[in-house]
Amino acid sequence: MEKDLVEYIAKSLVDAPDAVQVTVIDSESSVVLELRVGEGDLGKVIGKHGRIARAIRTVLQAATAKSGKRTILEILD
Repeated sequence: MEKDLVEYIAKSLVDAPDAVQVTVIDSESSVVLELRVGEGDLGKVIGKHGRIARAIRTVLQAATAKSGKRTILEILD
């Protein structure tokens, strides 16, 4: 579920939605989502001063709050 949410948000923001990749690394206490976007789209996902990235993380934490696991979003270049 978290993967689909991050993928949907990222694809809505970038110019090349086909280049968006989300990898899930699941452990006992947390879930790490690695987001990769196409060349030139990294700034659109991060935003000025990291505002868009922070907003995505906030939405992700709100969506996964009931699961009891900590959800971490890493934006990779």
